[in-house]
Formats: sequence, C-alpha cells, structure tokens
Amino acid sequence: MTTWTRTELAGIGEAEELEIASVGEDGSLSDWRTIWVVRDGDDVYVRSVYGPGSRWYRGTRARHEGRIRAGGVERDVTVVDADPRLNDRVDAAYYAKYEAYPASLETILGEAARSTTMRLDPRD
Repeated sequence: MTTWTRTELAGIGEAEELEIASVGEDGSLSDWRTIWVVRDGDDVYVRSVYGPGSRWYRGTRARHEGRIRAGGVERDVTVVDADPRLNDRVDAAYYAKYEAYPASLETILGEAARSTTMRLDPRD
C-alpha cells in the first residue's frame, strides 16, 4: 500500500483548503471542487459540508477514485469511507484547524457532514 510522504502530509495538513476532482467511468476528471481537509496522524480526511447530496461527494463515491491538489501536492487518491468510530478524532482535527470559521465549522461538524467522512489514500 502506498503511503503519504512526510512532505506531502505537511503540505496537505498546512493547506487551508484542498481541491478534489472525481474520476469518471472514462477516466476523465470532473471539475475541481474546493473543500476543507484535515490530518489525523498519517491519515488525510475530507467531508462534504453539505452532506451526501453534494455532487463532488457522489462523484468520488461512484468509483472511489479522485485527484487532489493542496499545499504543493497533486496526487491521485483512493477515497475510502472512514470508520465512523474515528469521527470524534476527525471532529477535533476540524475544530483545531478551522475554529476561526465558527459558522462553517458548525456545519462540517454536523451529522450530515460527519456521515460523509472519507480518508484519502495516495495511489501510485
């Protein structure tokens, strides 16, 4: 299994936002969508602030593949449903990183967004 390098983790973790594009059936990329991203140890997590109805979320769920750009890193990723038992840890990471944005933070910590928590794993 491919893992993130320390440099990639630092770049993604320090980036204010991440851009993600899902991969279509023909291998083409969708339009880029800007979202928030957090780290928990050596793992990278994202959520759909608007819950499971969001277009980018549905797109990444269809094939579990995407491409990301953040903090000087651009990588193909596998999108994996996160273990719901990790939601409190991911909440804490979102709170620590984005506490300066209380209105948006409230939404990303809500049940609809929590239900979309996904881990991004790098692909070769």
